[in-house]
Amino acid sequence: MPSEEQRMLSGKLYNVYDKELGKKYERKDQLLHQINFPIPDVDPQAKLTELIGKMGQNCYIEPPFFCDFGDNITLGDDVYCNTNCIFLDSGKISIGSRVLIGPRVNLFAAGHPIDAGVRNKWLGFGKPITIGDNVWIGGGTTVNPGVTIGNNVVIGSGSVVTTDIPNNVVAVGNPCHVLRKITEQDKIYWQAEETDYVEDRGPLGSPDIQ
Repeated sequence: MPSEEQRMLSGKLYNVYDKELGKKYERKDQLLHQINFPIPDVDPQAKLTELIGKMGQNCYIEPPFFCDFGDNITLGDDVYCNTNCIFLDSGKISIGSRVLIGPRVNLFAAGHPIDAGVRNKWLGFGKPITIGDNVWIGGGTTVNPGVTIGNNVVIGSGSVVTTDIPNNVVAVGNPCHVLRKITEQDKIYWQAEETDYVEDRGPLGSPDIQ
């Protein structure tokens, strides 16, 4: 017989008040308290490494941060997450490398049945969220369960992402839709801006977001 957690991670209905899941909630609550209300000699980023299922190199999450479990979240390298984000990881949340996540971004991999009779029995489900490499998600964006965001994507602030977003686009709105492709002209423009910066301020060193 599969456990409630196994049902949850496979996208099936599960009991949100299962006792074994309750133990995981307690662990998460203890770690988040130390992250969001740090005391001397406690490094919030070290506690985040303990909370998150997998973190790559050079990742940084600005407290306060909130999640369901933490261990269903994976981050690639060079991920920066701004303050007041909520990751509901009842489904797996997989984030690639070189990803910028703005403040108050919600990644909701958790859902509830549309039928009130079933929903009122405290049954829920999880659907994975996948975010590719080289993505920037603007502040106040909400990503709904089961959504995949491709590589090299910019999501405009305040968007509500309900369907998959392909590679190499700017997407905005509620519901979020593709506004335009990211083009060679974008690259030419921003590389010229980078050159101007280097000429004014000198060469850039290796980034260290920690």
